[in-house]
Amino acid sequence: MATHTSTESQDLYGDDADAGAVFTAAGGDWDQVVEDIAAVGEERIVVNMGPQHPSTHGVLRLILELDGETVREARAGIGYLHTGIEKNMEYRTWVQGTTFCTRMDYLTPIFNEAVYCLGVERLLGITDQVPERATTIRVLMMELNRIGSHLIALGTGGMELGATTVMTTCFRERERILRFFEAVTGLRMNHAYVRPGGVNQDIPDGGLELLEKEIADLKGGLGEIERLLLENPVFKARTVDVGYLSLAGCMALGITGPILRSTGLPHDLRKSDPYCGYETYDFNVVTRDSMDAYGRVCIRIEEMWESIKIAEQAIERLRASVGEPIMVADKKIAWPAQMSVGADGQGNSLDHIRRIMGESMESLIHHFKLVTEGFRVAPGQAYAAVESPKGELGCHVVSDGGTRPYRAHFRDPSFNNLQAASVLSEGGLVADVIVAVASIDPVMGGVDR
Repeated sequence: MATHTSTESQDLYGDDADAGAVFTAAGGDWDQVVEDIAAVGEERIVVNMGPQHPSTHGVLRLILELDGETVREARAGIGYLHTGIEKNMEYRTWVQGTTFCTRMDYLTPIFNEAVYCLGVERLLGITDQVPERATTIRVLMMELNRIGSHLIALGTGGMELGATTVMTTCFRERERILRFFEAVTGLRMNHAYVRPGGVNQDIPDGGLELLEKEIADLKGGLGEIERLLLENPVFKARTVDVGYLSLAGCMALGITGPILRSTGLPHDLRKSDPYCGYETYDFNVVTRDSMDAYGRVCIRIEEMWESIKIAEQAIERLRASVGEPIMVADKKIAWPAQMSVGADGQGNSLDHIRRIMGESMESLIHHFKLVTEGFRVAPGQAYAAVESPKGELGCHVVSDGGTRPYRAHFRDPSFNNLQAASVLSEGGLVADVIVAVASIDPVMGGVDR
């Protein structure tokens, strides 16, 4: 394979074209190709990092142009995990939509469900009719989910830097939260627990006592994580001044969450645009001004402490509201299956079935229609947003007057935050790309959905 260097690019593109050297492969020796490339004096190569690689939390593809160990250009390639969740929701009832959107960012299922239901409730005009106990349960579950998501961010980020102890410790602490989620919803993830008008079922007997025990142990675990990370000289060497992004960059790219708050701006929807009664809870918005990966780690750790503070306040409120409803009173909207599980752990209990079957034939027919056909929502559109662990999670729902969403579109913070991948990586080393992407904490289920 004979290969030669050509300057014909000037003839093709004009005398002023800066097309560089052109290598024409026409058969001959590979060694000649290497010599021709070496003659140019550049050592830039293009490397695919992914579409499955550490720190991506899924199948993210990064296309890196390297000059030695230095990243000159970085681009993100997405779409490898597309599940068609938003489109599928158009073919399911409004309630069934929760079983789809909960699977988007699979580390924050409660937030996905909550923002969708808040949007549906605005369409229905029942925001003020959602029972206080249901709203408190939503807050409790979201804050516990926030802790679980941050623990994954710190654990996987530590693992990718070689600190496996950080990973095992974070996963151990997350198990405490998942045990409570399973006790309440029956599932560790993808719960479909938050429903339009309230929640699927109440906290079970003994659930709050279980949670208080887990929280007490969780506090000790968070202290251990702080000691493992925050003053660790190796960890600080890898994260301080790495993945730098200023406030101007965040505003230009639409970045929210810990990345934005690491610039010193205390933007948190729980304070700036309260929902679910967050204005009645005592907590602080955590900020840093380092604008780097280390600052984002500090923010996530402190936010977990603030979430514990909110959870403890929610527990007190739930103790004071035992027996109150957890679903709107309007039986044309209220999901009827506030289930109690049978003695064998499978299916509904006999008491629950008797209550549905024994009231009246009209009640049974209504139950059947509500479950199979769903309720109707007047034509219109609404937008709701919550502060997820990764930033602003929004949901735009549109109704044409039917029993299914005409359109449900989500603003997932991971998608927006990934726009910063190139800015955080370019000019740094290849090893720093792992740190930079880990500090974004993207989950590809939410990006591609």
